[in-house]
Amino acid sequence: MAIQWFPGHMASARKKAAEAMAGVDVVIEVVDARLPEASTNPLVHELRKHRQRPCLKILNKADLADPAATRAWLDHYNRMDGVHAVALSCRKPGEAQRIPTLCQALAPHRDSLLKPLRMMIMGVPNVGKSTLLNALVKRRVAAVGDEPAITKALTTYDLPQKRTIVDTPGLLWPKIEHPGDGLMLAASHSIGRNAFSDIEVSCFLGDLLLARYAALLTARYGFPVEGLDAVGVIEAVARRRGFRLKGGDADFDKAAFVLLQDYRDGVLGRISLETPQTRAAMLEAAAAAVAAQAEARRVAAAEKAKEKAARAEALAAQANADAAADSSEASDAHVAPGFVIDGDDQIEGKRADDR
Repeated sequence: MAIQWFPGHMASARKKAAEAMAGVDVVIEVVDARLPEASTNPLVHELRKHRQRPCLKILNKADLADPAATRAWLDHYNRMDGVHAVALSCRKPGEAQRIPTLCQALAPHRDSLLKPLRMMIMGVPNVGKSTLLNALVKRRVAAVGDEPAITKALTTYDLPQKRTIVDTPGLLWPKIEHPGDGLMLAASHSIGRNAFSDIEVSCFLGDLLLARYAALLTARYGFPVEGLDAVGVIEAVARRRGFRLKGGDADFDKAAFVLLQDYRDGVLGRISLETPQTRAAMLEAAAAAVAAQAEARRVAAAEKAKEKAARAEALAAQANADAAADSSEASDAHVAPGFVIDGDDQIEGKRADDR
């Protein structure tokens, strides 16, 4: 089942962000470096394109992501018009301090005390926006926690040199089009836990780890992965950690949560859930599936039209046959007066007043 999560405050926050964007110069979009495109909100792209605002795309949590995948993503984004991408960890204040200078380069016309730089932070929940804001303001002004959607309202803060920065709530979009995106966001804790099953998301993560980072599973939990599927990984985690239900069965819920938390905390190692290549393959497969569904609907519609035409033709033939039968009966019923049909189907003309 596709994962969807769009709490009511997000619709209001989206509207306020659209209004506030008219008064900013640069959009700072924070994404998770482990899933940069899955954590890119298409609404942010639409809003900034409408206002023609440049974007500083920050691949945050780069210390948790696969370095090779991050380099590929930076190259991918930096080829885009109006976008400059950097990878960093907002938990390191020194790295965060680079951001105003990077934004200034994207809006060189806002470079004086009379025309100070105005910035806005946007992104999906739990990608580190509040941590970044606290580092820029150099004090704890935004609540930070391991739950998505802590920030609920837009707030403006002053920075040195009369610069300003607007903090926005984490925004998802009303419908997550690709199921894989929902699973990646859930695995990375950008979606509320009431919207998904830990076991389902953990199975998704287990399959991905087996395909790309199997050695990290063995290094963390100490079991060989040969011959295992995702369910087998969760069961092996339960066995290694001693997670048992009454009766001795493996506690899949607890093991699934531990696997997800170990990934989120980075203790499994540096992992990226997607690369530009896997993203392109996913989109190609999705397009093929849509095309196949459209073709199936076309074939079904054609078959239905063919059956309808055949029924119409059969009804028309029956109507013609009925009309012919009615016409024959009418002819038999109107034989000329004074004529009789004998038993040998010979018609002998005898007048009624035969002499």
